[in-house]
Amino acid sequence: MTVFEDRFWSSRDGLKLHFRDYPGSLPDRARPDGEAPDGARPDGAQLPPIVCLHGLTRNARDFDVLAERLSPRWRVICPDMRGRGDSEYARDSASYNPVQYGEDLLELLAQEKIDRFVAIGTSLGGLMTMGLATMMPDRIAAAVINDVGPFLEPEGVERIKDYVGQGRSYPTWVHAARAIESSQGDAHPGQPLDFWIGRAKRLMTVSNAGRVVFDYDMKIAEPFLGYDVDDQPDLWPAWEALAGRPVLVLRGALSDLLSAATLEKMLRRLPGAEAVTLDNVGHAPTLDEPESVAAIERLLAQVA
Repeated sequence: MTVFEDRFWSSRDGLKLHFRDYPGSLPDRARPDGEAPDGARPDGAQLPPIVCLHGLTRNARDFDVLAERLSPRWRVICPDMRGRGDSEYARDSASYNPVQYGEDLLELLAQEKIDRFVAIGTSLGGLMTMGLATMMPDRIAAAVINDVGPFLEPEGVERIKDYVGQGRSYPTWVHAARAIESSQGDAHPGQPLDFWIGRAKRLMTVSNAGRVVFDYDMKIAEPFLGYDVDDQPDLWPAWEALAGRPVLVLRGALSDLLSAATLEKMLRRLPGAEAVTLDNVGHAPTLDEPESVAAIERLLAQVA
């Protein structure tokens, strides 16, 4: 099993934020036959790291299987954004917004001296990726946008509003798994209990009282609940800012957040992007699916 290191960085407003660092190959791992080590190009330059950006109520654990698969050839960084996982909770709930998350990420990139990276963003993380592309397009080497686009379907936004920030707790992992299945079963129909226990362990943690609870600050709901689906910002320029580099869009065929019509429009406005739609999956693909893994590896093969 690949070993990751738990590391930290600081936000400008003084929060201690956590990330998992799967180290990847190092420059001094050259083989005695003179060939380039895994993780390096033939000219000896290192491949850019992969930065995995999670969804609204999720955390770095969302990418554990994918990160283990991609490392050690690639360095993979999986941050817990403020208010999630092992990162500190914000003092002001208004800071739970995509602009602030992007600023926090810039501090991490500066600390780690990362000039270029591959972004893999699920839902909120995909929106962050598009936002970063408008700020620093030359620093994004490639991008995976997982089940989100420049227009959010109102049905999906309202569904998320129905559960975010409710703070429920459960006596066992099985109880927690069954609760998640009841709310997300339409997105992953027919999955066995083991699947839902795995989902619960990515989403949740054990509290000091011994109850299984969601692993995020319930106050992240406050700004999101005020989001007006009838007055969405124009994110199409942010999507188009990803032009000129490998881009992959993954969509669950059952998704209620990214419609087939929006995906078609995305491909028209960024003709070089690849799109993969996963059957019998809703919002959002887990990135463990064979089709997702194969598509991500195709994209990474294009990164120079």
